[in-house]
Amino acid sequence: MNLSSLDPKLLAVIGAAVAYLIGSLSFAVIVSRVFGLADPRSYGSGNPGATNVLRSGNKAAAILTLLFDALKGYIPVAMAQHLGLDTVAVTAVGLGAFLGHLWPVFFKFEGGKGVATAAGVLLGFAPALGGLVLLVWLAMAVVFRYSSLAALTASIAAPLIQFQGWGFSAMTIGVAVMSALLIWRHEANIRKLLAGQESKLGQKAAPPTGQ
Repeated sequence: MNLSSLDPKLLAVIGAAVAYLIGSLSFAVIVSRVFGLADPRSYGSGNPGATNVLRSGNKAAAILTLLFDALKGYIPVAMAQHLGLDTVAVTAVGLGAFLGHLWPVFFKFEGGKGVATAAGVLLGFAPALGGLVLLVWLAMAVVFRYSSLAALTASIAAPLIQFQGWGFSAMTIGVAVMSALLIWRHEANIRKLLAGQESKLGQKAAPPTGQ
């Protein structure tokens, strides 16, 4: 099929829908089941993401969760780029994968906060963009040892870096939307950070807080 003959808006919708389904694969839950671990939604923060899986004490499971969550953001965007879709469609694909992680149709719409998936999407948009935002996250994580603080800082930095390096486009809006949703999903973490109650990276699991 010649994709260039299809309506760009239709391509954006189809691409976003397929990416959403891919993003809906909750690898924190899937990997935990493969490793025989407790459901990550049942301990620690209750968040199905790599940071919470790390609280199980199984580093391999946490690393695989991180990798697969990032890949499910990167691969759909990279495929859209490879197929020659325009910037609007590529952005829609990235947002679709990200939204799938936040509200996964296969897991009762109970998803994670989207940090790794957002990183994968940004790397797909532009490797330099993703790399610079990851450096911001890494620097904050190493210095302060709070994954949430690193994610919040990277979320604020991402649209600024994108706009400064690549100018305004549909992608700028897409990055800004992801950043806003990431910050919103970290609302409980922000309250804990302000109260001095946030868990640091590598801290063992605690009973679920419901947040």
